[in-house]
Amino acid sequence: MGADDADVDTVTSLGGLRRIYAAPREVIEKKRLARLDAHARAFIAHSPFLVLATADAQGRADASPRGDRPGFVKVFGDTTLELPDRPGNNLIDSLRNILANPRVGLVFLVPGRDETLRVNGRARIRAGRETLERHAVDGKLPRSVLEITAEEVYFHCGKALIRSRLWEPEAQAGAEALPSLGRILADQIAGENAEALEKGLRESYEKRLY
Repeated sequence: MGADDADVDTVTSLGGLRRIYAAPREVIEKKRLARLDAHARAFIAHSPFLVLATADAQGRADASPRGDRPGFVKVFGDTTLELPDRPGNNLIDSLRNILANPRVGLVFLVPGRDETLRVNGRARIRAGRETLERHAVDGKLPRSVLEITAEEVYFHCGKALIRSRLWEPEAQAGAEALPSLGRILADQIAGENAEALEKGLRESYEKRLY
C-alpha cells in the first residue's frame, strides 16, 4: 500500500489530497479568467476593503489588510490595477516582499455581499508624482502605489462569509469582549503604558489616515 493510500495524519502529496477532496466541477475551473471583465471591475469599484498576500524570496508569506473609500483601487484596461499605500506602521512588509518576489494575491470584499473576488498576479512599486496624484484624497498623496498586473481573476463563493455570519450585527458582539489594542501592546511590550498607547492610536486614527 502506497503512502497516498495509508491513513496518515499529514497529507504530503496531491494524490493524498485528491483522496480527500473531489475534483472541482467544470464550471469552477472555467470561471478562472486571465482578465478583469465588467463584473470584476464593478466589484472592485464597490469594494472598500481587500487583503493583500505577498511572500518573500524564501516563500515566507504575509497578508495585509488594505481599506479606503469604495473604488480606491483603480482599474486600467483588462489587466492593470493600482492600489495606493496609505500611511501605516512603516514596517513595509508587503513592499519589501514585492521587491524580492513580485507575485501577489488579493481578495476583495464588498460589505453585505457574501461572495468575494480573487485576483492573482504580479506587482511593482510606483512612486512617480503623476501616479501618486491619481490617488490623492483631500490633497494628500499615498506614499507609493502598487501597480498590479492581473493574471488570474475569479469570484469566490460565499460559504466562508455565510458560515462566519460576518455581516450580521449579532455576530459582532464578540468584539466587545476583547481588550483594546493599547492594552494588548502594553501586555506584549515591556515598559509600555496602555493609556499612552491608546492616546497615540486615537491621534493616529483621527489625524493620520492619509
